[in-house]
Amino acid sequence: MANILVVDDELGIRDLLFEILNDEGHAVELAENAARAREVRSSYRPDLVLLDIWMPDTDGVSLLKEWSSAGLLTMPVIMMSGHATIDTAVEATRIGAMAFLEKPITLQKLLQAVEKGLNRAAVRPAPVVAKPPALGSGEPGQRRARAGTGRLARPDAGCAGARQ
Repeated sequence: MANILVVDDELGIRDLLFEILNDEGHAVELAENAARAREVRSSYRPDLVLLDIWMPDTDGVSLLKEWSSAGLLTMPVIMMSGHATIDTAVEATRIGAMAFLEKPITLQKLLQAVEKGLNRAAVRPAPVVAKPPALGSGEPGQRRARAGTGRLARPDAGCAGARQ
């Protein structure tokens, strides 16, 4: 079904999330810290990330900021914590996390958040690399919409509706 990355320093949490998500048909990769999450993220391209906030090397919010500023936040991220404050949850969502789950996480909340995240990923548009020139700017090679037809024409095709 989907590729999911679970980042948590607690072995028991990682194993439990792996079992649950694997049983649901997902391919699951595990990372015990931010350093490993960076490695996995660069080669695995997850559809969704479950990210713990409090980890020993780099906290999850800092990793989320790093991915966001580097343009790597191309997948939904669900933050998890048993010790975070409301301010931390708000900050994470402001940066780009789509949800926050408080530990201990119930099975129902986990599966709902994962489903919502994957649905969001399915409708998320591809990242825009460069802004295309505005219609009518006269850029060479630009296509213009023909008036009233919705079809595209080369810029040298003349006025809308005219044949040359």
